[in-house]
Amino acid sequence: MTKISGAEIIVKSLIEENVKHAFGYPGGAVIPLMDAIYAEKKLNFILTRHEQGAAHAADGYARATGEVGVCIATSGPGATNLVTGIATANMDSIPMVAITGQVKSVLIGNDAFQEADIVGITRPITKHNYLVKNISTLASTLKEAFHVARTGRPGPVLVDVPVDVQLAKDEFKYPKDVNMRGYKPTYVGHSKQIEKIAQAIENSKRPVLYIGGGVILSGASKELAKLARMTDIPVTMTMMGLGAFPGDDPLSLGMLGMHGTAYANHAIQESDLLIAVGARFDDRVTGRVDTFAPDAKVVHIDIDPSSVSKNVRVDLPVIGDARLVLKELLTFVKKPDIAEWHKKIKKWKNELPLKYKDDDVLRPQFIIETLERLTRDKNVIITTEVGQNQMWSAQYFCFREPRTWLSSGGLGTMGFGFPAAIGAQVGKPECLVIDIAGDGSIQMNIQEMATAVLNKLPVKIVILNNGYLGMVRQWQELFYDRRYAFTTLSDGGDSYCPDFVKLAESYGAAGIRVKRKDEVESAIKKAIGIDGPVMIDFIIQREENVFPMVPAGESISNMLHGLA
Repeated sequence: MTKISGAEIIVKSLIEENVKHAFGYPGGAVIPLMDAIYAEKKLNFILTRHEQGAAHAADGYARATGEVGVCIATSGPGATNLVTGIATANMDSIPMVAITGQVKSVLIGNDAFQEADIVGITRPITKHNYLVKNISTLASTLKEAFHVARTGRPGPVLVDVPVDVQLAKDEFKYPKDVNMRGYKPTYVGHSKQIEKIAQAIENSKRPVLYIGGGVILSGASKELAKLARMTDIPVTMTMMGLGAFPGDDPLSLGMLGMHGTAYANHAIQESDLLIAVGARFDDRVTGRVDTFAPDAKVVHIDIDPSSVSKNVRVDLPVIGDARLVLKELLTFVKKPDIAEWHKKIKKWKNELPLKYKDDDVLRPQFIIETLERLTRDKNVIITTEVGQNQMWSAQYFCFREPRTWLSSGGLGTMGFGFPAAIGAQVGKPECLVIDIAGDGSIQMNIQEMATAVLNKLPVKIVILNNGYLGMVRQWQELFYDRRYAFTTLSDGGDSYCPDFVKLAESYGAAGIRVKRKDEVESAIKKAIGIDGPVMIDFIIQREENVFPMVPAGESISNMLHGLA
């Protein structure tokens, strides 16, 4: 059999894994790999303008498609520039394989030029990682990497390949199967436990389904919707769970937690049965743990046993894949008598809706609502940056389908949204992809505008420009006597730094500026009609806040509502 180089083995392994797109940036330690990719017509390589952009693009691709995202970088600073993107994917359980070049094997540990111990650096933020020391193990390592990334609770895996291994030659034999001792995810839930959940549902008077991103990752949205409608149990979602259940369904309570709806938080606090599926009870959801759902029996369905009872005590745990567990639960479950519970929830919805001041001022909530209305009949994917823009989007954009909302949840990474939108557009070319950003966060990876323009990716960027690092400023207003320490990005006048319209145009994209409420609809329609990247700079009310809000460390019962 013909021997080929390690670089060619990597490329052939990617093709075997049905990888069609990879994102990255070249460098000395991956020149052989880049050369092999250049010769492979089945693999589309997207050159980003920064390695962090490559990692976020691979992440966005994975979230939008459900496939494993792939990013590639060189050794040393190239590899370390991937770290934030890898950590982002790890916190949100996104399947990704990062391939990094490394200095020659004989130089590892000698502080060689552009050497970094990327395996050691990323060990806490990857599901698993590898340093390939021998070409004979390269193909099997890549097979394992993809298997680990996409199975069980998904996550990022890093494969570090020294340049001499890329240049060495061997026969290509790609394994058909993977058998890893010590790694056997549990998919099928314990039937007796599932029967107990069904009994608990039947006996409950105030049940709530609490849904996380795991429902989307497991493809369990249909089963979840069937369970909710069969039992008439109201559904609340984490930020990562948005789209797992239709936001406009009468049973939807919207998002819960720090910036969740008041009625979702009240329902959680007064529930007698909390059924958590694919969620991890993070602090943005629970607030003060000792006051969270104080009267509820807690059910937790999750594929990751380490998440169960980690933050909140669980009464009925089931370890398994959400889709398979819900499918079995549907064979047992019966509808509980919860008419009074629905009356109470309806009262909360009527008395405590999401609201903002409706006047002639250009407010971000109005922009999001208008954007949602104008794209309702389209295949739209929304990505966001992190901060106020993210929370307003989660509150005021109605998500009806899974994988239409892509946002950095666990790590809260500014600069995520735009490159993630690029990845989503590559994976879903038929969709309208829109990044909702703040004027601070968009500048974190603004260089990727070149990637969008040169690859003819018609991503739209909606900037909610208030001249501040808005979410930090909001905390400074509420808790630090309005001392805006280092959060002011502009003077609030008619000069812009940067001028986002001119910046977009300098890259070859279109730029639009909107200052008035009556210009919003026409600007969005114009942007959608342009066949290419567009940046809309909305100059919004400078000190608009995100409400409701639960102050850090407080019970989720203690919400600040903003407007009286």
